[in-house]
Amino acid sequence: MQVSVRDNNVDQALRALKKKLQREGVFREMKLRRHFEKPSEKKAREKAEAIRRARKLARKKAQREGML
Repeated sequence: MQVSVRDNNVDQALRALKKKLQREGVFREMKLRRHFEKPSEKKAREKAEAIRRARKLARKKAQREGML
């Protein structure tokens, strides 16, 4: 990952870097890897995340169709 510093503006470059890391999911990955996660816990977490994503998508879709 690369971020360019323009006009010696390091603060702006740091903000851009943090935003890129956030989008890539690096912070979340670091948080998950702090402690060992049993395979069964990982499976349950991923299943719950998938359900959450599906509900969110359905909510957005229903809202869009309701407005049309």
